[in-house]
Amino acid sequence: MALIAASIRTETVRIALLEGDSLREFHLWDLAEPDGVGDIYTGRVDAVMPELAGRFVALGAEAGFLPDSAGGKGLGVGTYLTVRVTRAALGGKGPRLEATGAAPGETLGLMSRGPGPLLDLCARFPEASVLVDDYALMARLRPALAGRMRFDAKSFDPVLEDEVAGLAEPSALLPMAAKMHITPAPAATLIDIDAAAASGVAPLALNAAIIPEICRQIVLRNLSGGILIDFAGMKAAARAKLTEPLKTALARDPLQPEFLGFSHLGFAEILRRRIRPPLHEVLRP
Repeated sequence: MALIAASIRTETVRIALLEGDSLREFHLWDLAEPDGVGDIYTGRVDAVMPELAGRFVALGAEAGFLPDSAGGKGLGVGTYLTVRVTRAALGGKGPRLEATGAAPGETLGLMSRGPGPLLDLCARFPEASVLVDDYALMARLRPALAGRMRFDAKSFDPVLEDEVAGLAEPSALLPMAAKMHITPAPAATLIDIDAAAASGVAPLALNAAIIPEICRQIVLRNLSGGILIDFAGMKAAARAKLTEPLKTALARDPLQPEFLGFSHLGFAEILRRRIRPPLHEVLRP
């Protein structure tokens, strides 16, 4: 049975999805500056960009991008409409939008906030109990979660606290004493596998054994976009044998990433949708 734990520190809610003793997902919800996913705006089409297959939409103080495939096709400059944020702003670019209907007027700006990652998670796991360590937060959530919440001053126990603290590090321990090193860049995220401590294990057996934990760490850290995995010591002819273990492990990911195959340089290529910012961006000073 899944359990959701929420712990607030100042204005940030830490959210953990637990299945038994295993941490399956981790999210941060900044109450003062939410990431905007799910927000509803009155917007106005300000520019049509055929080369990008979409439109730029003014939202007030900022602008977002509305793809043709998300309801933008055929809308001309000056059209007012209601839009929902489907992807948080990224690297100086505005949020991704989808059209939801006609505008109620011609005043640009925010109409309503999105539910945030905690309520999103609760919607995906409707049978999960929710432990909360703050009565004020419980009062805020009561309209949506009445009957599901329980106060627990230690909703994050010491073991969970230790694991969550480790997510701020750019590396993680893997089975068989292997280690993964994570290097994010604007274009992609590289995961390098260090098998030095597991040098006595056959490369195929080692890499197959660590795949589930690699994929769990991808989810916990919300790595997104292009992800390249440099497995340890694999010869080109043997890499294909990792395809099915990778696909099986990725199937547990709620964002259903796509395994694209192995590059000529030997990297496993994964494409994972970006909706909310990855953890390293949220934690970056």
